[in-house]
Amino acid sequence: MRTFAVSALREPPFPARQHDATDRVARESTEWALDHGLISNGHRLHRLRRADAAGLAGRACPDGGFDGLRLLADLISWLFVMDDACDEDGLGDSPTRLAPTVAALLDVLDGPEGRPDAPATTAGPLGEALGDLCRRAHATGGPAALLRFRGEVREYLLALLWEAANREHGRVPGLAEYAQMRRHTGAVHPSFTLTELAAGALPGAAQRTEPSLVTLDLLAADLVCWCNDVFSYGKEHLAQPDVHNLVVVIAAGRADGDEPAALRAAADRFNATLSAYLGTEAALLAAGDDDLRPALTARRNWIRATYDWSLRAARYA
Repeated sequence: MRTFAVSALREPPFPARQHDATDRVARESTEWALDHGLISNGHRLHRLRRADAAGLAGRACPDGGFDGLRLLADLISWLFVMDDACDEDGLGDSPTRLAPTVAALLDVLDGPEGRPDAPATTAGPLGEALGDLCRRAHATGGPAALLRFRGEVREYLLALLWEAANREHGRVPGLAEYAQMRRHTGAVHPSFTLTELAAGALPGAAQRTEPSLVTLDLLAADLVCWCNDVFSYGKEHLAQPDVHNLVVVIAAGRADGDEPAALRAAADRFNATLSAYLGTEAALLAAGDDDLRPALTARRNWIRATYDWSLRAARYA
């Protein structure tokens, strides 16, 4: 599948870079996951190490301070643990099974300054670790950063319930519905937020509502998700088939259900979206608003990082 992805996906025309502290962050982020009880020695530790959260974070955030990079890497580790619990360990097989965990995590997000006010027995390690992420986001970026981060994580959690309902009923969503929800199940927006926070350049409300930046933000999120879907399709299709992949959704919408043709169509969708992204970005750069450049850089880095990390990470092997 990697061979197909390399041949079919257009390589993002952005420089490939990595933070100098990536190796140190990898060690410390793994310890963070162990200390919070997200994983224990054994299969889950091996699985998290194979996912290489720090490698993805280091590519997405090649500049900035160490603490900001650690926060981003810890978020990605938390997301990998949550996704694996839902996708591979059965937590996300039905909404009724997943709902108590989501409710406990929402309690954490609704707490003052992100402090978990749910009992540890309710929120558990996922809640305690999420509370830590919220506290650090607040300490780094203040109330505005915390509110934005909490809202985006909340959207991610609610989108997981949508996935669980689809799994329970064997339902394949339509393409437009999937494209919308994939941005949230992929947790792209909170990842963008912590990347901007690490760079010390979190856009204000006026900038975030600028129509061109909103469009660019959605295109960047789609590129991250479509790249992920094409690279991960082989593993997901062979090991544990799931309806939540762009290839499967496109195939379900075809009269012949041809998945090889759908795989090519998914790659074409990524390439067309990349062209649209580059055109929108060029227009924003031409407008000469230097305040937007850090936000554009963060999105560029994430698009390139996802492509490069997908080539190397054992998560899709």
